[in-house]
Amino acid sequence: MQSVIVQTPSGDYPIHIEAGALGSIARSIPDNASAVIVVTNPTIDALYGETVRQSLQAVSCPVQFVSLPDGEAHKSFDSLSQILDALLAKQRDRRAVIVALGGGVIGDMAGFAAAIYMRGIRFVQIPTTLLAQVDSSVGGKTAVNHPLGKNMIGAFHQPIAVEIDTNVLQTLPQREISAGLAEVIKYGLILDEPFFAWCEANAQALMNRDPEYLSQAIERSCQFKAQVVGADERESGLRAILNLGHTFGHAIEAGLGYGQWLHGEAVGCGLIMAAELSHRVCGLEMAQVERVRALVGAIGCPVRAPALGGADHWFDLMRGDKKAQAGEIQFVLMPRIGEAIVRAAPETAVREVLAVCCESD
Repeated sequence: MQSVIVQTPSGDYPIHIEAGALGSIARSIPDNASAVIVVTNPTIDALYGETVRQSLQAVSCPVQFVSLPDGEAHKSFDSLSQILDALLAKQRDRRAVIVALGGGVIGDMAGFAAAIYMRGIRFVQIPTTLLAQVDSSVGGKTAVNHPLGKNMIGAFHQPIAVEIDTNVLQTLPQREISAGLAEVIKYGLILDEPFFAWCEANAQALMNRDPEYLSQAIERSCQFKAQVVGADERESGLRAILNLGHTFGHAIEAGLGYGQWLHGEAVGCGLIMAAELSHRVCGLEMAQVERVRALVGAIGCPVRAPALGGADHWFDLMRGDKKAQAGEIQFVLMPRIGEAIVRAAPETAVREVLAVCCESD
């Protein structure tokens, strides 16, 4: 088993990375837990629910499962209410522990429920997608979507543990592997050029789900995420660089309708757009832009963005981004691969990027 420790002002917690971790998740349930509420969806329950039920037989409190509709389109207040209804119906107290068993959608909603139920109870992340394992399960961001903006309503609420079972990656659709790898290569782009080069060299092995390479990618990504979260838990400064590609990516998701593109697919395309904007605004060499474009394509993510009705609509969507300040859109940009800054960009430069990167209407 590999372990990474996340250290934040809210408390420290472990990330366990292990083939077969689903069979050992009882280790992350505190002895004083009064109940365990597993939040999942029908697809994940059918695949892994029985393993989790067997593992949780080792705890000495009641175990309850709550199954939510599958997909980004259901990351909503209605789904959040289902979790809260289940907690209230059983009169769960502050010693109850929520377990998020699923991808980023389940993790965000279960974590948000844990953040607001009785003003905060404990929860454990068990991410079952590559993207959730390397990104959304770590760092305590929780939220639901709103028709006017993605993840605009939520809270910072750290888990008490993250259990990553690398075996579950073998059952994922290939699109989910590609989507997760977009978040993996993001870490190299913002923090570590040698890691980006490692991803370039091993893109095919990662796409082929080689266990050794995937484990290395997960562990390194979690180390990067822990480093940034530890320095800036609530995104008051440094942590914003983790949103490289997300201003464009969130616009794609909202503009197409949540769930049409996977989050990681939109981020992957957004990485190319951010690289193009970086070339225009802060001098990223064009050869480096092409490296980004080539690797995004090599991991199977889209390299062309949808038109979304034109540049004006793109701007409307991007103004709803959480990083916007007084209506001014903020972008994560790269002066060079391995370094990132957050700043506004001239509208003319953004329009040039949209013209170059988007499909025609």
